[in-house]
Amino acid sequence: MIPIIQNRKIWLTFSAVLAGASLIALGLWQLRFGIDFTGGSFMEIAYTVERPSSDGVRSRLADAGVSDADIKPVGESDVHLRFREVDQETHIKILQEFKKDDANLVQKSFQSIGPLIGEELKKKSLVALLVALVMILLYITYAFRKVSFPVESWKYGIAAIMALFHDGVIVLGVFAALGYFLGTEITSSFIPAFLTVLGFSVHDTIVIFDRIRENLQKTRGEFDEIVNHALNQTLSRSINTSLTVLLVLLAMYLLGGQTLKTFSLALLVGISIGTYSSIFVAAPFLTVWHAITHRGGR
Repeated sequence: MIPIIQNRKIWLTFSAVLAGASLIALGLWQLRFGIDFTGGSFMEIAYTVERPSSDGVRSRLADAGVSDADIKPVGESDVHLRFREVDQETHIKILQEFKKDDANLVQKSFQSIGPLIGEELKKKSLVALLVALVMILLYITYAFRKVSFPVESWKYGIAAIMALFHDGVIVLGVFAALGYFLGTEITSSFIPAFLTVLGFSVHDTIVIFDRIRENLQKTRGEFDEIVNHALNQTLSRSINTSLTVLLVLLAMYLLGGQTLKTFSLALLVGISIGTYSSIFVAAPFLTVWHAITHRGGR
């Protein structure tokens, strides 16, 4: 049996270092938001010859010095482009690059546009996240009401939320570092990926906590030993499930094209960290809390 709980100081220290480094990264570099959040330029073009693939269009934009564009083919010949705000010189250079594929290419429109994701949507997303955290706490408190000894049922919910906070901070910290060093931008696809990470993490944590609940109902003994046994029982399941998902996400990141990179990268980082936190953060944190409470005579 792997002594996971017995080595909890190692896991929790490592997690604290990661979370602390992520908070520092966020404070120093912040997130690099894409045009979905900041606004930019909108360009509509029409080809008179066979339209290139999205990767071909993206390559022409890169040659003109424009990256991270949103490319949407429309109809048989049109392409809608959305990218960062550019000056007139860059605009002309973009057209020149496109006309290498089609000398008679037609520009139907070009304009500056505002962000797709406004402040109101950001606020609503934050409110939805806070409501979800409260609901998770209430659900776990209710589900674990019959095993409120030796740890109160609501503490399971707090432990799960702590793991969620750990995962969210690290994902944001990684993207802050990637934005600073590699220019990786946060696009609209990051939001569903981030929420998926939180959902996956809390699901994995609840599976482990549920096994702890079953063991508490069946056996008697030291709480640390019961938790460690539950972790070992669910360890292979958690790792195998996550590994299967990660392999699919890796294929999406490598082969899925530019538009899927932010989405798949966020999931790759988040699910990896979420799997770790469910095993090595949530349950160990619960045992530490129990030990402190027990020592205090409460």
